[in-house]
Amino acid sequence: MAEKKREIGLKMALIPVIFLVGILFLAIGIFKQSPHIPLICAAAVAAIIAAFYKFSWKETLDGVLHGINIAMGAILILIVIGTLIGTWMQGGIVPAMIYYGLKILSPGIFLLATLLICSIVSLGTGSSWSTAGTVGVALIAVGQGLGIPAPMVAGAIVSGAYFGDKMSPLSDTTNLAPAVAGTDVFTHIRHMIYTTGPSYAVCLIIYGLIGFKYAGGSMDTQKIDLITSTIQENFLIHPLLLLAPALIIVMVVKKIPPLPALLGGTAIGGILAVTVQAKSVAEVFAAAHKGFVFDSSVPMVNELLSKGGLMSMMETVALIICALSFGGIMEKTGMLATIARALLKRVRRTGSLIATTVFSCIGMNVLASDQYMAIVIPGRMYKNAYEQKGLHPKNLSRCLEDSATLTSALIPWNTCGAFMGATLGVHPLLYLPYAFLNLLNPMISIFYGYTGITIAKADE
Repeated sequence: MAEKKREIGLKMALIPVIFLVGILFLAIGIFKQSPHIPLICAAAVAAIIAAFYKFSWKETLDGVLHGINIAMGAILILIVIGTLIGTWMQGGIVPAMIYYGLKILSPGIFLLATLLICSIVSLGTGSSWSTAGTVGVALIAVGQGLGIPAPMVAGAIVSGAYFGDKMSPLSDTTNLAPAVAGTDVFTHIRHMIYTTGPSYAVCLIIYGLIGFKYAGGSMDTQKIDLITSTIQENFLIHPLLLLAPALIIVMVVKKIPPLPALLGGTAIGGILAVTVQAKSVAEVFAAAHKGFVFDSSVPMVNELLSKGGLMSMMETVALIICALSFGGIMEKTGMLATIARALLKRVRRTGSLIATTVFSCIGMNVLASDQYMAIVIPGRMYKNAYEQKGLHPKNLSRCLEDSATLTSALIPWNTCGAFMGATLGVHPLLYLPYAFLNLLNPMISIFYGYTGITIAKADE
């Protein structure tokens, strides 16, 4: 007869968390190493505690596999975006976007335009990842050519991408949050306008004001001319190349799932590489697999255009697997649930419940390293608390997105932060101060909780 498992108490549940925080500080802060091995070590500590509490190895392994399985769709998209970037570079699509961007955009409006462009693309696709992996890559390059710091540009890209991801009915998180909370997606989106709208308006003002710093002759014309002339010498640039990103948007708006849409985008890039840029089929396969390597006499442009490939995403895929192995064990053994329950003990007012939900989601993003778990676990744990206070479930679903969805891109070892860092080439901690939407939205959500603004009762 199997030994009966005991519930893991709060003190023991916190041990893997404290260990993870400590070893991440040592590895990243002091030794300047990646978070992969610390996450594996923390998962091992969680597994040891699970064994002590009579969880079998099969149960622990099931937790690991379940945790990884949650993100398999995201991992597949990550891999495909790697191949897409490779063929889009080789096919001249991203170089064309860079070329026309440098010709049309001026430094004074660039950050504002970046926010708006990424917002529109993300609304149409429902995917912050697809937005960052396509137009985001090009905008980073254009920003470099205009002399605007990459962290600022990345912050505007992330803000715009997550605005669309959060507000689009095509987004997985926008459908997941109301499903967990117990409301419908359109009620959820309408309720999010109250927190997202003011946050977005403030972003428009801030990016507009920052843009003034780079207006009025601060553009490095020589550098821009060098980039555009090098691109024009090595690629056939034509406006028709811009149809590729437009087709991606159309495919997803037509409700073609993101994975086949992005695979279609990769194929379009390969076709254009062969037909327009006169590349061989073998070169296309190489760019999709190992990335596109641009070789010219201008090192700056070489660095700008040598990107992409399936293999370029493998370190990020490994990070996701390591992170979700830890998160899966913590969820399977109930340690995450124990921590969440402890946080509810002192909750009395609506404001404190909203604040607790926000900080729990942020904490889950840090600990479980995945936005899906940061939505599902607090959503499950706090649903009854919202019902007991007579609050409409759309308050909970909005709060989950305001915090879990938006802060996921700010944490380096989270799946979203890891993806954004790898795709844009800017570390999440560097663009964090400039991702204004992602920073403001959780604060506005908490403010509404304490003031009662737009907090709907269940009978409404």
